[in-house]
Amino acid sequence: MAATGVWLTPSQAFAAAQGIVDRIKAAAAEAPITVHRLRGDVAVLEGSGGNIVVLLRPDGKLLVDAGISVSQRQLGAALAALGPQPVTHVINTHWHFDHANGNEWLSRFSPTIIAHENTRRHLSSMQRVEDWDFDFAPLPPAALPGEVFAAEHTLTLKGNTISMRHYGPAHTDSDIAVRLVEADILHVGDTFWNGVYPFIDYSTGGSIDGSIRAAEANLAATNDRTVVIAGHGAPVSNRAGLLAYRDMLVGIRDRVAALKRQGMSVTEIVAAKPTADWDANWGGFVIDPAFFTRLVAHGVSDA
Repeated sequence: MAATGVWLTPSQAFAAAQGIVDRIKAAAAEAPITVHRLRGDVAVLEGSGGNIVVLLRPDGKLLVDAGISVSQRQLGAALAALGPQPVTHVINTHWHFDHANGNEWLSRFSPTIIAHENTRRHLSSMQRVEDWDFDFAPLPPAALPGEVFAAEHTLTLKGNTISMRHYGPAHTDSDIAVRLVEADILHVGDTFWNGVYPFIDYSTGGSIDGSIRAAEANLAATNDRTVVIAGHGAPVSNRAGLLAYRDMLVGIRDRVAALKRQGMSVTEIVAAKPTADWDANWGGFVIDPAFFTRLVAHGVSDA
């Protein structure tokens, strides 16, 4: 029961206790940006919401994801340290605020902003995420993706090929994979949380089964040389990291499904701790074992 005396739903109670969105924004406002240099004039910026890839070209920078606007000071300094080139392109891997909110301050550079058509749709209107008990205001017109696609899209920039592919409903209904072809670097957005339990946004088309399908697609798209960039957690990974993530999702989904078939309620399933074997390696982030169990239970069938 909240201080107002009003009974809260489980998602409202969790959001009230944890304040996920406010916690993430507060952390991003103060967090330093860590720069990881990769092959092929590519870097990863860690510290503002989702991990951001930067492709450095002689005439401009391309960003995959934009972080959170409260990180403008730190991100601006990190981008300037990488080189004097302006930001000419921004690709959003999906619509969530910790990946696309930075479009707003980056729009001063008038970049080409590219995303899946569902990302633009979500960013254009008020969006409610029930499991965060939070309403996100639309972005201003200049911060919206101006170039959208439905299934696949390829961008060629003076020797650099950037291919984009929609997963179908996964973490949300707007997730895309972004491959820097020549460097063999794949940013998979929030279809991969490296070493931490993921959030699944059922409010905008996500599901546990869709998340597993996306994990399978990522495995099929990589080899042992591919550098894999995760949406959250340690930013730089590889195919082995993707495999561990897929196996964790499948293992927990199957355990939760078995408990649901026994007629257990969600509260009983959480109490049974079906994630226990994975908690030491995956349970140390904002999506804790109990909350992740609830997310999985929401999406599995008891048939």
